[in-house]
Formats: sequence, structure tokens, C-alpha cells
Amino acid sequence: MWPFKRMPKAPRSAPVFLTNTLSGKKEVFVPLKPGVVTLYSCGPTVYSTQHIGNMRGAVFADLVARLLLQNKYHVRRVINITDVGHLTGDNEGDADQGEDRMEKGARLEGLSAHDLAERYTKEYLEDIRKLNVTIDDILFPRATQYIAEQIEMVKVLEKKGHTYRIHDGVYFDTSTFPKYGELGGIPLEYLKNGSAADVHDRIALSGHARIKENKEKRNPADFALWKSSPLGSRRQQEWSSPWGRGFPGWHIECSAMSKALLGETIDIHTGGIEHIPVHHNNEIAQSESASEKQFVRYWMHQAHLTMGSEKISKSIGNTVYVSDIIERGYHPLALRYFFLQASYHSSLSFSWEALAASNEALNRLWRIARELKSETKGVSAESDASDEIRRILRDDLATPKALALLWETVRDDELSPKVRLGVLLAADEVLGLSLSEPPSFSRVSQSIPADVQTLVDEREAARSARDFARADELRIHIENRGYTVEDSPTGVVIVKK
Repeated sequence: MWPFKRMPKAPRSAPVFLTNTLSGKKEVFVPLKPGVVTLYSCGPTVYSTQHIGNMRGAVFADLVARLLLQNKYHVRRVINITDVGHLTGDNEGDADQGEDRMEKGARLEGLSAHDLAERYTKEYLEDIRKLNVTIDDILFPRATQYIAEQIEMVKVLEKKGHTYRIHDGVYFDTSTFPKYGELGGIPLEYLKNGSAADVHDRIALSGHARIKENKEKRNPADFALWKSSPLGSRRQQEWSSPWGRGFPGWHIECSAMSKALLGETIDIHTGGIEHIPVHHNNEIAQSESASEKQFVRYWMHQAHLTMGSEKISKSIGNTVYVSDIIERGYHPLALRYFFLQASYHSSLSFSWEALAASNEALNRLWRIARELKSETKGVSAESDASDEIRRILRDDLATPKALALLWETVRDDELSPKVRLGVLLAADEVLGLSLSEPPSFSRVSQSIPADVQTLVDEREAARSARDFARADELRIHIENRGYTVEDSPTGVVIVKK
């Protein structure tokens, strides 16, 4: 049984607009089945800790789901866990090259591949939960749990004449799928007839991956469906198949799991833009060749998170993790707030200064939310401003505009506290910043320095004694030590700058 807590309701009459990568246009969203949405998202390869670039993808998919839920759709969600088959090529174009990342990670950490996957799957789920990604109603299938389904799909493709075998496995013949490369607008002539260099040049124009030449492949873009285990070696993860001992290619897992859990045609598929030229075009080719039906109706992609001018990437070594953010004393939701300040279409450059500003802004929103809840006793009112927030979000998740209107509204003293609270609550249904239940104390680090704590205690004593001059003096001392002070109805909030 699907882990749903809510029965579907009729959708709102107001339309939801989403940018569909397949058409390159913003379209009115209409699900295949009225009132119900199937949503598949590319998840992590669990060979190591996921960095904040990966977190942007998780938050983006969560925003899509929250938007649909706000508009009364019943959302069936799947996020795959890749625990086999993703090889160590430098980028997506090299996805059929190198050693399996799970095998390599297990060897380096002295663990079984299964234990490695369990460790980093648990860590990933904990990290996205800290970012308010609602995970209770999501299925997280492991690729290793769907080996039979993957083998069956390869058998169907083989029977229909879409495959061939070379020394290292079974490959999909992209010349049998005339639409190959349609997602992202990569012309088939580059992929079918061009050299590897042609393909590399074409894809590099849009900042994506390259495809290395394999002399045995019929076409440069052909990709592995099933990889043969190397002769004379034994992998931790390998299975018997009609093509001998081996393991699935990376791309086939998404097609097999989405079909098994959501059906042959799904409404929305999300992922990063780096997935477009290779992984997602491969998913389309193998899924539609097997089913002879449209695979995905709306493709949605978020842009890269960068640091300076470079994409955040393990291979580059410029990674930042959720644990780093917490260790520096910032609330993890400050990262979510930071993501929301840019459209999901736009690349976003991370810096610690930008995160500090997001942390401060979020704490101010929490303080306002606490004050409004206290003043109204938690009773909110609907208004045109609430409707406008919802309209902005329905327009392709325009989170920067939504944040701007949110700030404008909560600062407007001409609006009643109940109306301002209503706007906060309407925004938070999608933004997911805990504005409806703001933390009573937002400092995340386990402890603050003893000298700072002493100053905080002295300031609280001064305020209790109504010695406000002394309290202000102590505030300056606290801020000089790198902490901001926020006074709220529920107590003082100390946040590292």
C-alpha cells in the first residue's frame, strides 16, 4: 500500500504553470489522471555524503510536490536510491566507463557495498529532513531491489530489436529510436552519425557532459543496459542474467523503477540540468522503446549550484555539506531560504556570506511569525495578499517573487495581524521554512562559547531588572564576538553571524 495520509481532493480551478524542458515552454499543468500526480525524481548515488548541490535538487523536487499539494492534488512520489551501476566516469557522458562507484566506495571504506549504501542512504534522508523535505509520503526504492525488473526491461528491448552486445555488455542502439536527443534539443545527426568529438562539441555548447568514443559501439551515444562482470574478478554486487553474470547500467534503473511504482507514463520527472543530455535522454529512449508510450509528460530541471564560477562537485573538491552548515552554527533551513532566493531555472552561487545573510533573514521571519501567532492567538485570515502569494507560486514556482511579497506584506502595519499571519501560512505551505511552527530557539550548534553565554545571561538579568542601557551595552559585546541577538516573545535567539 502506498504510504499516503490524505485522500485526494478535487484540484483548484486556478491553473498551475510549469516549464517543461521537453517543449522548452511554460505550460499549464494537467495530470494524466484528474486530481492525482505521479512525480519521479533522480536521487543520490549513495557511495558518500551528499553535498549541498545535491540538496538543491532535493529541495526543488520538494517545492514541486508542495505546490501540487497546496493546489489539492494527490501526489505519488518516488526518489530513487542508486546503490549499484553508476560508474566512475568523469561526468555523465562517461557513465559507462570506469569502476562502479559503490564497489570503489566500499573498498575505500572497508565496508560491504550493502553497508555503505545503508550508511549514506540514512545520512541522506537525515539531511533532507533537516531541510524540511517531507519524506514520509515518498517511496525511496533501491536499484538493487529491482534487478529482476531491470533485466526484464532489457529483455523486452532486446526482443524489439533495440540492443546489441559487445565485449563489456548489452547496449542500447540509439539509431533505433529516431527521437533520441529530443530532450534539450540535441540533434540526432550529431548522435547517430557524428564522431565522438562532434557529440562532445555539441553538448559542451550548453555546458553539459561529453561522450567518449568506444570503438565497439555502433553510435557514439549508445549506452549500456547491462554490464558484464570483468573476466577473472568477482564483484560484491553482480547477478545472473541471460547475458551472463553482471550488473545493470545506471540509466535502466530509473526506467524500471518508475514503471514498477508509477506506471509506464508519469506526469513529472525532476532532476538537475546535467542529467538532460545523457541520463534523461537515455531514460526516454529505453522507456518509450519498451512501452511504445510517452514516458514523461513534464520534465523539470533545476540549474547548478556553484561556488564562484564552478559547479559544486566532488570531482572538483569544492564541496560543502549540511553538517558543515550546522557546525558553523547556522540553522539548516537557512540553506533552504538561500535556495529560494533564486528561480530554479537560474544557477546560484554559494558563499558563507550569502548563507549568513539568509540565516539572519530567516530568523527575522521566525521572530515576526512568533509575534503574529502570539498577537492573534494563532488565528489567521485569508486575504488578497494570500491569494497573490499562491498565484505567484503557481506561476512556475516563482520563489524570489513570493519571498519579496512575503516581506512586503509582513512589514505592512496597515494590514491586520491575522491577515499578515495568513500570508505567512499560505507562503509556508510551499516554501517550507517552518513559518507556521517557528523554532523557539534557532541556534543549532550544541553550545556557544562560555564567554558569550555569560554575556547572554548577564543581558537577560539586566533586561529583567529593566536596566536597558546595560542590556544594550551587553548586546554590543555579544555582537562583537560574532553573534546576533534577536528578542522574541518566546525568548532570546542567539545566532552565529
